[in-house]
Amino acid sequence: MADYYDLLGVSRDADKDEIKRAYRRLARKYHPDVNKEPGAEERFKEINRAYEVLSEPETRARYDRFGEAGVSSGAGAAYSDFGDMGFADIFESFFSGFAGGMGQQTGRRRSGPVRGDDLRLDLKLAFKEAIFGGEKEIRIPHLETCKVCNGTGAKPGTRPRTCPTCNGSGQVRRATRTPFGSFTQVSVCPTCNGEGQIIEDKCEACGGAGRKQETKKLKITIPAGVDNGTRLRVSKEGDAGLRAGPPGDLYVYLFVNEDSQFQRDGINILSEMKISYLQAILGCLIEAETVDGPVELTIPPGTQPNTVLTLENHGVPKLGNPVSRGDHLITILVDIPTRITAEERELLEKLAKIKGERTGKGGIEGFLGGLFGS
Repeated sequence: MADYYDLLGVSRDADKDEIKRAYRRLARKYHPDVNKEPGAEERFKEINRAYEVLSEPETRARYDRFGEAGVSSGAGAAYSDFGDMGFADIFESFFSGFAGGMGQQTGRRRSGPVRGDDLRLDLKLAFKEAIFGGEKEIRIPHLETCKVCNGTGAKPGTRPRTCPTCNGSGQVRRATRTPFGSFTQVSVCPTCNGEGQIIEDKCEACGGAGRKQETKKLKITIPAGVDNGTRLRVSKEGDAGLRAGPPGDLYVYLFVNEDSQFQRDGINILSEMKISYLQAILGCLIEAETVDGPVELTIPPGTQPNTVLTLENHGVPKLGNPVSRGDHLITILVDIPTRITAEERELLEKLAKIKGERTGKGGIEGFLGGLFGS
């Protein structure tokens, strides 16, 4: 039998809060609803058994003195039904009312309002939508409170009644007396399934659930400068809560489509532009496409291939500070023709002759090589 302190990963002088924190961390990790790996369920049972013993001062003292033999007659009884409970149920029932398993009274667990679930929506944006933001209309299927029964689940004119088995607590408890004390087993009430109430005449509109699946249209604001993986929280647009509980939230995850002309590098935008070899030699003023539309770009004389020119403040707005923007970086590609007319060749050869006289290199190849660094 493994040492209970080692199972929870705490020292032998750990206090009750430290033991409780260790248990909660490990129980979340190994609960069968979460961990499907072989051996996880068995490890989960061992962790539960260790916590039951070490969380109660009397049983812990017996364990410290006699080991497993001091607690073997009753230890673990309180957890025999936990394997059939949900991941949320075990923490709620254990920490709200079990209190070490020594027979303390448990209050109502499920009969009060319960917050609705959060929802996730993945939303695709065009490249410019992500840069400049704006309003976007979306449709989300979610649970809304039934308007016929106002969320009670009962037929109009009737009301749910308190479960007679658990008296509204949603739990049933069974005490087991042992030579070392009384241990209490807590489990979900089988009559009301943990709800604490019974609906005899169910609402026909929602089938007694108190909520209905509806599709809702929403307009959400996309901030300027969002990128892949940006998460937006839309408050109170998740599923409606049970028994008039508050709704959950909607989380919108953004994914940006690629653009055929522009690329993004943080808050900068990258693109390429082809110019002719004459424009590269002589320089020119040319229109460059940006996310803001056409902008005049100056090509300096003698511009070399793969030169990067910068258009300041034509990049992506900083998220949260749209007044500040990145730059647009344009890589210049020089288009060298593979065919030229006879007239063009004659002119180039004249120019090459002049260039060759000055540089000592003859021919058009030397001329162009001198211009383009080859």
